[in-house]
Amino acid sequence: MSTPPPCVSRVPIFAGLSLAEQLEVHELARPRRVAGGDVLYAEAHGASSLFVVNRGGLRLSRSNRDGAEHLLRVLGPGDFVGITPFLTGSPADHTATATGSTELCEFRHADLPALLERFPQIGAAMLGALAEQLARTEDRLVAQTLEPVERRVADYLLALPTGPDPRGLRLTLPMSKKDVASYLGTSPESFSRSLRALARAGVIETDGARDVVVLDSFALSALGSDG
Repeated sequence: MSTPPPCVSRVPIFAGLSLAEQLEVHELARPRRVAGGDVLYAEAHGASSLFVVNRGGLRLSRSNRDGAEHLLRVLGPGDFVGITPFLTGSPADHTATATGSTELCEFRHADLPALLERFPQIGAAMLGALAEQLARTEDRLVAQTLEPVERRVADYLLALPTGPDPRGLRLTLPMSKKDVASYLGTSPESFSRSLRALARAGVIETDGARDVVVLDSFALSALGSDG
């Protein structure tokens, strides 16, 4: 094999390894196949693994206290999920469902000690990944100071249909911001301030008059009234 195995080369913590080293890491990858509509793992049970999609796709979702499902993200070939569970052993807090016949590679947390012993340079990349996760957590703590109107905005965005975007999920406001503000029982100024607060927290990014890109759907879900 003259090119890096996709399951390894697509994951940032393995990107600094040589081709020969990536091939060794690839030997630890466990192939997984999931039929369309089947659950790969559920939020009630979690999964301390890193999954890389080779073919097909995954739909990541989380349920609120009433059992309603919130879509968090849609993964396609080349995407991966589970860096933090893989590094820390903590269970995933969402459900992953195959959107069609899906083939993946799985790296389990139990394999991490052997990886670090063989490739200690991965440790630096791990620290970087965990530092990034910590920064996101701090952003969420800042965002949790949102006023009630801003939580209503988060709930409203969560209820809108979304489509895939390279940065996360894309949604389109079905009416003008002025009309959305009226619908939510607030002023256009308060609605715009709410969007800016979510953007400063790194949760969303506005794109034009009506498009919103959800950069961190997990955080947006946590910020809603059912989070």
